[in-house]
Amino acid sequence: MVQLLKLLVTGGLGFIGSNFIHYACDHVDSVSIVNIDCLSYGAVHKNLADLKRVSRYRFVKGNITNRKLVERSVREADVVVNFAAETHVDRSISVPRRFFRSNAEGTFTLLEAARRTKLSKFVHISTDEVYGPAPMDTSFRESDRLHTSSPYAASKAAADMFVEAYHKTYGLHTVTMRSTNNFGPHQFPEKFVPKTVISALLGRKIPIYGDGKQVRDWIYVQDFCKAIDLAITSGESGALYNVSAGNELPNMEVARLILQILRKPAALLEFVEDRPGHDFRYSLDSSKIRSQLGWSPEYNFIEALQRTVTWYVSNEWWWRPLLTERILSPTPWKEGC
Repeated sequence: MVQLLKLLVTGGLGFIGSNFIHYACDHVDSVSIVNIDCLSYGAVHKNLADLKRVSRYRFVKGNITNRKLVERSVREADVVVNFAAETHVDRSISVPRRFFRSNAEGTFTLLEAARRTKLSKFVHISTDEVYGPAPMDTSFRESDRLHTSSPYAASKAAADMFVEAYHKTYGLHTVTMRSTNNFGPHQFPEKFVPKTVISALLGRKIPIYGDGKQVRDWIYVQDFCKAIDLAITSGESGALYNVSAGNELPNMEVARLILQILRKPAALLEFVEDRPGHDFRYSLDSSKIRSQLGWSPEYNFIEALQRTVTWYVSNEWWWRPLLTERILSPTPWKEGC
């Protein structure tokens, strides 16, 4: 008999978390999932509405800073996958304390519970932004030092350091995943790709920070979910894995590709004041996860971008209720939240 894998997913109503829960339900036969989410602005119940009547999935409303809730939930799990985080750089400029509390203190609370309950594995979802800007012709390796620019990146780096410390000090089986920019269905409208698509569909100006030449490496969310699955089943204790698909493109080029797919005019693009501390380029060397775990991306960037755009075109019912003027504003960090 195959043993049931009990997953505790935090932040599972968000973009990557909800995609991963669907991925796990589709690819792992013997799995039960408890999803803790505090229902902050980026959490969308509709992301997992189709699982409401699935017996192996259960939703728990709560914050990962709640020690009693976290300890009770971790005690019943085999593996924790920690997605829960405030993620938008612009918002972190406006309200940095919220990011510290969720991303650093929340991860610490989870780690303390994991230490006390002898958890089998703790998978922590991080970001390429902890490394800071990458010089041209350079891709960061897992051994490179962290050099954060925004409150968001700093809060995630602090969480990463706690995860590493709990592995070294207490022997906790941890795996940390640092990924490049994810995109795909169910991504909150304030993020670059959905914001560009939605603004174009509404005939609104699409704000481009600075000169639009900032470079990001894009990965389809399903490819990242596959990497997380491999980390759960085969990730080495204490390991850190960079995950990248090799799709480095300037923001302006991504926006133009979206407009071409939608057959919208380039005149919708509008250059606006750059945000403070805006890193020019992110780039990760993902050779470690490719060689050690056998991971590689399945989706071609253009194909994945077309799939993503098509999803937003076909699912206005999902994104329309989430829109606010602040989300579509060209300089949201100036408005607070």
